[in-house]
Amino acid sequence: MEQAVKQFAKDGKTPAKYSDFRKLLERQDVHAIINATPDHWHTLVNLAATRAGKDVYGEKPLTLTLDEGKHVIGAVRKHKTVFQTGTQQRSDARFRLACELVRNGRLGKLKAVNVWLPAGLRGGPFKPVSVPQELDWDFWLGQAPKVEYVPERCHAKFRYWYDYSGGTMTDWGAHHNDIALWAIGLPGPVSVEGRPLVQMIPGGYTAFSEYEVKFEFANELPLNVRTTTADDPGGRAIDPEGQRNGIRFEGTDGWIWVSRGTLKGSDKGLIETPLPETATRLYSSNDHMGNFFDCVRSRKLPVADVEAGHRSASISHLGAIALRTGLNLKWDPIKEKFEGDDSKAGNAYVTREMRKPYDYSFV
Repeated sequence: MEQAVKQFAKDGKTPAKYSDFRKLLERQDVHAIINATPDHWHTLVNLAATRAGKDVYGEKPLTLTLDEGKHVIGAVRKHKTVFQTGTQQRSDARFRLACELVRNGRLGKLKAVNVWLPAGLRGGPFKPVSVPQELDWDFWLGQAPKVEYVPERCHAKFRYWYDYSGGTMTDWGAHHNDIALWAIGLPGPVSVEGRPLVQMIPGGYTAFSEYEVKFEFANELPLNVRTTTADDPGGRAIDPEGQRNGIRFEGTDGWIWVSRGTLKGSDKGLIETPLPETATRLYSSNDHMGNFFDCVRSRKLPVADVEAGHRSASISHLGAIALRTGLNLKWDPIKEKFEGDDSKAGNAYVTREMRKPYDYSFV
């Protein structure tokens, strides 16, 4: 915290510092916040900020569990606040065009969507050590189970523990699955099954690092999600000639590949031929944070409103649940619950017990 205060000091003025975000939210001169906490804190911070009347730019994934999304959506709508989810690919012209091309039938009938995500970390076992003096470990853990301090549970590596996140499925998956959903135009899949490709090391990271997951939508469209070891967990190339992360839309008339910085098709005309004036167009934003601030002023919905954030988080949570259960699960995207023979096993993951006092009463 002291390092952050020093970094943002300017013109002799030192920023105020808080060890409890609730105190910050009491300030009347704070109108909007950026929530970039670890995933397991997203919901409580977002709820507290929204109830305090603050607009929120909330990092992805929106939630830790499927059920938390309903609470956040309800609060945002009740208090009429602006909420932008940090799925910034929606403000990239390449991703938007790819989705518009799919929506307008440029590929003919869409036959499959294939998503590649970077593989996660696989390491361990890790030994507990003393908690650093400057860290309030109990507060950091929040709603998650009480455990001894392990440095690998913190910082960017929190993503590889199911206690706090869902691995690359809910990290990169919240980005690429969001784009897949944007193009498909349906609220979510009706079934999901998955399998890990490697087993995790006992006493180490718990979120599966390499896996494949298959979703199916009501129109029988498959969405296949696989990991690739050609990229590191941050999306940087390990093998530039290997399978990079991104999204491939396959139709009867060709394919389109889109990733950060790349948009190409089986034929140049698929990309370069302009859509007609009558074509379906998607929300146009070319600056994700700028779009948020524009909507703070106008009170309009941003490009990645809380509902979109919930849906992109939901499909990623579904993938993580399928991997953890090893079952072919049936999902109702309208009722937002598992159905069928294995519904009990799936629905056991829709919510999680929140460790007191860090439950919904905390905010």
